[in-house]
Amino acid sequence: MSVGTRWSSGDEPPTRLPQAVIDAVLDTEGELAEQNVDTSMWYWTLTWLEGRPVVEFDDGTRIDYDPATDEATVSQSDDFDDD
Repeated sequence: MSVGTRWSSGDEPPTRLPQAVIDAVLDTEGELAEQNVDTSMWYWTLTWLEGRPVVEFDDGTRIDYDPATDEATVSQSDDFDDD
């Protein structure tokens, strides 16, 4: 795993991300804005795991990318299994 970068909520995601991941980031921020959640002090963290981007938001939202299907999957930290 290698750390990529961090960026503030509302800023443009890194352009090296696949479009599916960028769309998932923007959709997530849009949903939170619709719920009137103040994300102005939140950050996204990009890491690379086995060459694939993994993006995590300060609220526990995680976006994983599958290059085989060119799809991004959004999950919450409470969706993860503790096993």
